[in-house]
Amino acid sequence: MKHFISVTDATQDEFQQLLKLTEELKYKRKNKIPFKPMDGKTLGMIFTKSSTRTRVSFEVGTVELGGYPLFLSSADIQLGRGETIYDTANVLSRFVDGIMIRTYAHQDVLDLAEYGQIPIINGLTDYMHPCQAMADLFTVYEHKGKLEGLKMSYIGDGNNVTHSLLHACAMAGMDMAVATPVGYECASEIVDEAKEIAKKTGSKITITNDPIEAISGSDAVYTDTWVSMGQEAEKAERIKIFKPYQIDKDLFSHAKEDAIFMHCLPAYRGLEVTEDVIDSPSSVIFDEAENRLHAQKAIMTMLMGD
Repeated sequence: MKHFISVTDATQDEFQQLLKLTEELKYKRKNKIPFKPMDGKTLGMIFTKSSTRTRVSFEVGTVELGGYPLFLSSADIQLGRGETIYDTANVLSRFVDGIMIRTYAHQDVLDLAEYGQIPIINGLTDYMHPCQAMADLFTVYEHKGKLEGLKMSYIGDGNNVTHSLLHACAMAGMDMAVATPVGYECASEIVDEAKEIAKKTGSKITITNDPIEAISGSDAVYTDTWVSMGQEAEKAERIKIFKPYQIDKDLFSHAKEDAIFMHCLPAYRGLEVTEDVIDSPSSVIFDEAENRLHAQKAIMTMLMGD
């Protein structure tokens, strides 16, 4: 695994190693056991798209692994002034030991990996969010004790989070059902890739426009914001279209009795999910948020650690 741009950059064995390492690193942190595989190494963190969880978790994680996190906003680097990604990738490769980038265009991340000589981690693009997916599956594992044979349902927009969850669930041997409004489905190539992986792991991928069909019998129910960053002009229209996909107590009741509720945050209570669900005992959203730290430490350890 040279980079972590997509969940599928990991082999099946590496995928399982990441989950096990996430568990180990969480244990070490809780028990104050030092672990410094990034001692003396620097992670360049490029943000052209702001974030609370991504910045804090990568900064804290890098420091805890013994490294130095270097924050670079779009105002701090020459990419925003017209320098090519080719030049940026080659220059940063001389200064830092790895790059995490959170940006809009997925091609920017692919270009960094192609032209640079150091590991590239996808902190989020409009197309994928693989670090979130690894944290999500680890959270399911923590609460259910296994992944293989379980079912996750995703209700809402077929976005970057959904794409990475499709890859991750298929690799884990989990069934996944996605329900979106017509016209807001996942990218067909992502669905095809997930189904190909699922053939090897024995999982089942279901794509539908019916939220009840998707959520029925689920062990984990997932949703995300209906209006992502950059889509503010579509807010009124999206709220109207997505209203039937709101996770409320009635819809959630179609999942298994012990189902958990998941959301990558930030959440907008009263829109994609009601307060009686997101604040219920079934909700694991803050475990999920914490696990971004541990999952990303595992990714950095495998890519950059000694």
